[in-house]
Amino acid sequence: MGSLPDIPTRGEKRKITNLGRFLRAWFKDNAREFPWREPGTGTYERICVEVLLQRTRAQTVAAVYDEFFARFPDWDEVSLADESALGEFLKPLGLWRRRTSSLKQLANYAADRGGAFPDATEELVSIPAVGQYVANAILLFQHGQRKPLLDVNMARLLERYVRPRKLVDIRHDPWLQAAAHWLVREGNAVETNWACLDYAAQICSPTRPHCLECHIKHRCPYD
Repeated sequence: MGSLPDIPTRGEKRKITNLGRFLRAWFKDNAREFPWREPGTGTYERICVEVLLQRTRAQTVAAVYDEFFARFPDWDEVSLADESALGEFLKPLGLWRRRTSSLKQLANYAADRGGAFPDATEELVSIPAVGQYVANAILLFQHGQRKPLLDVNMARLLERYVRPRKLVDIRHDPWLQAAAHWLVREGNAVETNWACLDYAAQICSPTRPHCLECHIKHRCPYD
């Protein structure tokens, strides 16, 4: 492990590129249906959802989606909302106090700026409640930049298929960060991210992965 470079090798880049192509092809017939994936969904909803999805199952977020966005249709409504009222909507998701605080801080910023966020990571991470993941979500959905939604699911798929990271914290591992950015450099970056999430959930699950059903198992070293 110690001798492995902190950026993907040429062979690893080729393997990651092929993984992305496979995932996008697989996604066409196997994509899960969620309301925030519907055509025409706004950037407000998609950014909010990424805050709600952290450490929560997508199905759980889907169950509260319609009611939440009917009550809070834009950043202004979230900004004006009483925190206790907002928290009541978020309790079914768990970690509701943290989610409430994050959404309020994001909304307070966005409401003053017509919903517009900066288009540079350095500026985004200076905004309260915006870390690496949310910054990438904003750049992906609002500004159309090729950014990975790197969470434990994407990390698991890349590590199993290519090689493990060195550092525990996925936000700071240079190889994993570079590999995730390489994964979304081709094709539709949004679909690549969603395909990665769906494949990690349906096939490459954290425990008891369905390796026998995996179409790329012959190129995967995970056992």
